[in-house]
Amino acid sequence: MSQNTTRPGYPLSNDAITGAPRTTINPVHQIIPKPNNLNPRSLATTSPTAYPAKQEVLPVTTAAAAYPAAPLSTALVPATVQPVSPLQAAAKTVVPAVRGGRLLKRGDLHSGTEDAIMMDHVRATHDLDASHYNVKPLVHVIEDIIPRAKAAVPGHAQGDQSQPRLDAILEDKILHSGLNEALETFAYPVHRTSLEMICGSSCHGDAHGITLSLLRLLANYWWDAKVAIAFAAFAQQYGEFGLVVRLYPTDPLAKSVATVKQIPEIMESLESRGAVNAKFRELAKLVDKMLEVTHHIVKFKDVGSEEKRLKLKYRLNLHKELADSTSPVTAEQENLIAKASYFTVKAAVTCSLLLLNLIAVGRDYYSSTEEDLEISTLTHKLSYLLGDLQRALNQSSQEISKIKHQIKRKVLEETLARTHTDNKYSAELITCGENDPMPIIHGADMKKHSLDFLRRKYVFLLVSDLEIPNEVVSMLRHMYHDSKQDPSRPESQFEVVWLPIVDRRSAWTEAKDRQFQAVYGSMPWFSVSHPRNIDDAVFGYVKEVWGFTHKPLLAVVDPQGKLVNVNAFPMFWIFGSVAFPFTKSKEEALWNETSWSMGLLADSIDQNIFNWFNDGKCICLYGGEDMEWIRSFTKTARKVSQQSGIPLELLYVGKMNPKERIRRINATIHEEQLSHVLHDPTMVWFFWERLESMWYLRGEKTTTPEDSAPFLVPSEDTRDPILQEVKAILSYDGSNRGWAVFSRGLEEMTKGEGKNIMQVLGNFENWKHEVTDMTAFIPALDRQLRGLHTKHHCTRMVVPAAVGHFPETVACVECGRAMEKFFMYSCCLDDYE
Repeated sequence: MSQNTTRPGYPLSNDAITGAPRTTINPVHQIIPKPNNLNPRSLATTSPTAYPAKQEVLPVTTAAAAYPAAPLSTALVPATVQPVSPLQAAAKTVVPAVRGGRLLKRGDLHSGTEDAIMMDHVRATHDLDASHYNVKPLVHVIEDIIPRAKAAVPGHAQGDQSQPRLDAILEDKILHSGLNEALETFAYPVHRTSLEMICGSSCHGDAHGITLSLLRLLANYWWDAKVAIAFAAFAQQYGEFGLVVRLYPTDPLAKSVATVKQIPEIMESLESRGAVNAKFRELAKLVDKMLEVTHHIVKFKDVGSEEKRLKLKYRLNLHKELADSTSPVTAEQENLIAKASYFTVKAAVTCSLLLLNLIAVGRDYYSSTEEDLEISTLTHKLSYLLGDLQRALNQSSQEISKIKHQIKRKVLEETLARTHTDNKYSAELITCGENDPMPIIHGADMKKHSLDFLRRKYVFLLVSDLEIPNEVVSMLRHMYHDSKQDPSRPESQFEVVWLPIVDRRSAWTEAKDRQFQAVYGSMPWFSVSHPRNIDDAVFGYVKEVWGFTHKPLLAVVDPQGKLVNVNAFPMFWIFGSVAFPFTKSKEEALWNETSWSMGLLADSIDQNIFNWFNDGKCICLYGGEDMEWIRSFTKTARKVSQQSGIPLELLYVGKMNPKERIRRINATIHEEQLSHVLHDPTMVWFFWERLESMWYLRGEKTTTPEDSAPFLVPSEDTRDPILQEVKAILSYDGSNRGWAVFSRGLEEMTKGEGKNIMQVLGNFENWKHEVTDMTAFIPALDRQLRGLHTKHHCTRMVVPAAVGHFPETVACVECGRAMEKFFMYSCCLDDYE
């Protein structure tokens, strides 16, 4: 008579009683088919499509070795039985696999080639048309079960538990309707999977075989659902075990159930308590890693789905294979997810077998080295895969950010290029007000406001970093207050919004926050509520399309949401509020009415200029930083004025950029009473800013035949008089020489470099006969200066990088030849001599 095999604590089968050989067949060994509705419970009445089940016949000798024979009369209460774990017992009953004429040894499966073969088997269990479900509610349930169960079982430190997440979900099913749908969808697969875990050890031997069986069972679900279902099946077993452990001391029903499972003996036995506590501590570490990996798989699918959706929608860099597939991720990413899913499911199976082993063996339980090694190996493997998933997730997230940047950049460009019913959408895109109902803050009341304050108005976007020059804020504030005095005027129908562009690579600090608050607090207009709220797409658009580097820009969006000027500051510095609304047509109209004159050059830098004009005096603006030349020039000019009887007023306008030095020179000139000075440093800055603006606006936009890229080329062929005069003054200043411009009234003007001016004025005796009256002085001085051009000269012109595109060629103001182009890097400290 053949020997019967029994499991400790389990009843004998009919085969065991009759002595017939037993064929182990998985009772749930079939694929869960795809549901045609959200409730797979309807599948209970449907004949599922089964895959070919691997059937293993246990050899009699093998079974006898695992479980000694027992008399029929004592079969229900096994006699002396050696405690064996399900992992060990299954390992003894499984038919050894043979590959290439050799037996597979433990560890071979996870070596290089074997690992690849294993993953081929894993991928073979997956349906390429697998269904996708929202598994997050199920994962939330798992998150709630695990910490509660860990708190109940031995080996876990007792303490106050944080408020469970599930409580809030269950209290409001309307707001969390996804939970009910998830339970309807996954309850049956979780139940089937739990049965497979319990019964699988007798069919498939080890955790690997059970894992492949589960993956076949869940072939119609995508990887995140496979993991969530298997994890939930174990969490159900883990939670039930913890529930019985917690309640059996006080609840009669729980005590009876615990007695059947031998739990009191396990918990109270001095022999097994230490091993049980240690085992549950290791199991808790593994479960924590399982939960982390599960979260990453779910998140990876979400990110991959969003990436694919965006690429499909906007047709951005999408491989045909991914576009045609139903997978939300690339093949390489899915391989990583499949591997992580396999090991997570295997970890769930291993943990489930550990609980079964504990119940089966009871108080005689001892911790085997094989179990310890299996749990430790899986914990380290999941930790390694967690790093791979995080790196892949970061890479995919970066790709998502790039795609979103491209999309919003494209939408922003197209929106600002078209006319709309109003400017609300344009303002939302720029200020990132799509998700914030109050995205702007006013510097006057420090309160947040909605974009309704900007509707149907011109919006001036002040673009700068936190180091915006005080002069820019001061001049713009003056214009702002002046325009707002009469709200009925058309030029008052505008609002200014500051866009602080801050380097994304540097961390936001308290010092920067204080600086931001101080700057917008000095502005009587709106600002984006925080620099970090500006979208990366807007940041890149401003930097790359508008050309913002460091120098502030003033972009203009009209009431219909169309961008009409990328930078209105040049027009504003030259013409002031008269240039409103700062369109290209308005600029052309203003230039047609403008000629080179002292009024254009000096504008309103000093109110005395208008008085001098009215009094019929000659005016001289001069600059430079050589104090000796300044003393010599002013002395000589006053002498010529006295000899000719021509009333002459001198005004020092400084030099571009050096602020502190100009202040010291101003103080010396004023103290020695050499001439008039601009006491307000802002006016010195304003004078040179206007010259730079004229240089920029008087250029012509052309296109090179080589690269078709626009750049600024001065109108040398047309001999634009305004551009020529501006270029001459910038050349004098860049050559670090003194210079002077003489004018009588608004039209008669002449200029000269410092050395030539001194030579002509020093020889006044030789040409004073030409100065018959006041009207003859400027023409006579101009003739003398034009006759002094020498062959040998060194002229330089410095144009700041932020002015605009660089011209390819610039003609010398002295001889007309093309000047050489150099790059200069300058660091001018204000406090050096």
